[in-house]
Amino acid sequence: MRRISIFGATGSIGQSTIDLIARDPESYHVVALSGGRNVAQLAEDARKLNAEIAVTAEVALLPELREQLAGSGVEAAAGEAALIEAARRPADWVMSAIVGAAGLPPGLAALEQGATLALANKESMVCAGPLVMQTARAHGGAVLPVDSEHSAVFQALIGEDIAAVERVIITASGGAFRDWPLEKLAGATPEEAATHPNWAMGQRITIDSASMFNKALEVIETKEFFDIDPALIEVLVHPESMIHALVGFRDGALMAHVGPPDMRHAIGFALHYPERKTLPVARLDLVKLGQFTFRAACETRWPALRLAREVMATGGLAGAVFNAAKERALDAFIARRIGFLRMAEVVEETLNRVSAQSGLITAGITLDNVRAADHFARVTADEIITQD
Repeated sequence: MRRISIFGATGSIGQSTIDLIARDPESYHVVALSGGRNVAQLAEDARKLNAEIAVTAEVALLPELREQLAGSGVEAAAGEAALIEAARRPADWVMSAIVGAAGLPPGLAALEQGATLALANKESMVCAGPLVMQTARAHGGAVLPVDSEHSAVFQALIGEDIAAVERVIITASGGAFRDWPLEKLAGATPEEAATHPNWAMGQRITIDSASMFNKALEVIETKEFFDIDPALIEVLVHPESMIHALVGFRDGALMAHVGPPDMRHAIGFALHYPERKTLPVARLDLVKLGQFTFRAACETRWPALRLAREVMATGGLAGAVFNAAKERALDAFIARRIGFLRMAEVVEETLNRVSAQSGLITAGITLDNVRAADHFARVTADEIITQD
């Protein structure tokens, strides 16, 4: 029986993970589940899976969580320290699906126990990719990608020589505004940005899809995860969202990973790796689908992609600054304090100001330094937003 933990259990990735393990409960012992404000869902899942411990990030909600778990035998806890303690409990496989930079510390704690980390928290690689991979190597752990694009690249590279790779293409849906005229984008509202043309996701991730900040993070993650030259990484808009990534080799061949937009495939691949087991995902009818289409990812429409390349060129802690500024700009857009196009401008201004601080970007990539860069970037971004 495999011991597993799921951090970010109440989000879409966490719920999809629970769906898979609940179909074969005899194979798993659930150590820890974590969530945010949805303590009712967290408690329900912890009871259903007979978890050892359930942790909410919201300390004020601990009494409610305890009440929901009363008589179940499941331990209740709250806050960052409790989350780290839960991540340090022995587990074979850990899903890292907490949104944002908050997912980094528990992910590192799990790797320090030698666990296999299924990484859906792209911010961990963006903020501290070298630290994540170094921690895995030092403690005998492993990192498996769960973002559909990176899972696709990983699968295409199985049995291949990374030195033979000529290009890596990750695809993007284009989000809510892929067909909007450029002159209309300045007036886009949070509600419009949060309406995805292909599927239903959370508000923040859907807006990040519209601004392409989500894809910008994935470009940086591709570089960090596969240790690949940024010049080899391309982005294409693929409205059908069926081809998740392509890997091109020096002999001219392109290997594409094709599948339905269902995260249970990437989760299931990571859960069962290196085996492939039957998964409850749709099988594509290619005749019915008819065609695949592609468009160039215009950096005028999506300046986040240009900023991602500048971050990779800068290196160091630039990724941590980029992510923190993006999160604060997104907060401000949702609160209607800034416009849609202003988000990228805030991130760029933050990067420029923080880069001017001697030694901050180039400091070694440690957890303390990542936290310091993250904090300074958030303060700087807030100052820029307040000046608007």
